[in-house]
Amino acid sequence: QVRLVESGGGLVQAGGSLTLSCVASGTIFRINDMGWHRQAPGKQRELVATITSGKGTNYADSVKGRFAISRDNAKNTVSLQMNSLKPEDTAVYYCSAEMQRRYYDSTRNYWGQGTQVTVSS
Repeated sequence: QVRLVESGGGLVQAGGSLTLSCVASGTIFRINDMGWHRQAPGKQRELVATITSGKGTNYADSVKGRFAISRDNAKNTVSLQMNSLKPEDTAVYYCSAEMQRRYYDSTRNYWGQGTQVTVSS
């Protein structure tokens, strides 16, 4: 079994910072891309940032220059440093990872349970 567990969400004032973390555990042969998505009430889930195993990054335009994604391949973790937070960043943030459990398994995407981020104005 594979699990993704997020931590670090909470309530913060506009202009503040938060760091989200996610750890993958279980039987894992390889992790390719890891990322963060978010879903605000009444809206579709959207991409926030992704990072490849080689540490290449990609960001949604709405968070460029404010958020930074990083990963530790040895620890199977991915983090999201969020600065200059805005009320519109309020959402449930989900960690994702494209993983291969065993060498003979196909690659599939896994999701965490989500962590709430609330930014007050």
